[in-house]
Amino acid sequence: MAALVKRATSLSVPPPLPMTVSVKVRHEEMALVQGWDDTKSALRTWRAEPSRVLVPWVLGSVVVALLLLVATWVIATVSTPDATGIGFPGVTSEVTIADYGFVLFRNSLVLALHALACVAGFIAGSSLPQIADGYSGIVRRLHELARPLAIGFVAAATLFSLATQAIILGQDTATIAHQFGLPPAQLLGILSLHAIPELTALFLPLAAWTMASRRKQWEDLLAATFATLMVSIPVVLAAAAIEVWVTPRVLLWVLR
Repeated sequence: MAALVKRATSLSVPPPLPMTVSVKVRHEEMALVQGWDDTKSALRTWRAEPSRVLVPWVLGSVVVALLLLVATWVIATVSTPDATGIGFPGVTSEVTIADYGFVLFRNSLVLALHALACVAGFIAGSSLPQIADGYSGIVRRLHELARPLAIGFVAAATLFSLATQAIILGQDTATIAHQFGLPPAQLLGILSLHAIPELTALFLPLAAWTMASRRKQWEDLLAATFATLMVSIPVVLAAAAIEVWVTPRVLLWVLR
């Protein structure tokens, strides 16, 4: 019996896990739970009075859309048209469902980029600062810098999106206007039938991000992502249909 007791006491017992690991896990779990609670609370509040939240977002997004169209017009006036022309489904060729799919795919990528920027703002502005308490040193400092880094990321994403779209749309507008013998401003007026609702929907997440971050309401950004996508997705679907099947008919009527 003594030998058994001696052998049992000689067995190695694994050391307990460090308390820091437990603390870090608790902070991350608390941040996740708090984030979902904030999101559900915001969605419940907005559902009771949706216009109070959506109208400022939509107005901000409309301003961005109009600015982008103005930038497109400026670039179109200074760009050299492509002498080979551009295919315009519904005018230079028959429209197919593949044309609708292409427009939808292109716009979905832009909307996804803007929605991800909104999610990144939520993570960096709300979750990471809460988790920072479970760390020390440079890791904690990086968590504390999450908000300014998020602002920089979204600002860069917005400028990149605006610049690339303005350049591409401006060059295409110059070519199409020359191809059909129209002034760029008149062509953009026709294209605005689908462009204004389309661009408003695409920039809606960024408008929500901008307003929430200015008010330091970082905890609402995940809810804003869900809310803006629920509004934007149907508009993007409808705008793509207008672009493919309605705008070309209006353009043909003008060209008669």
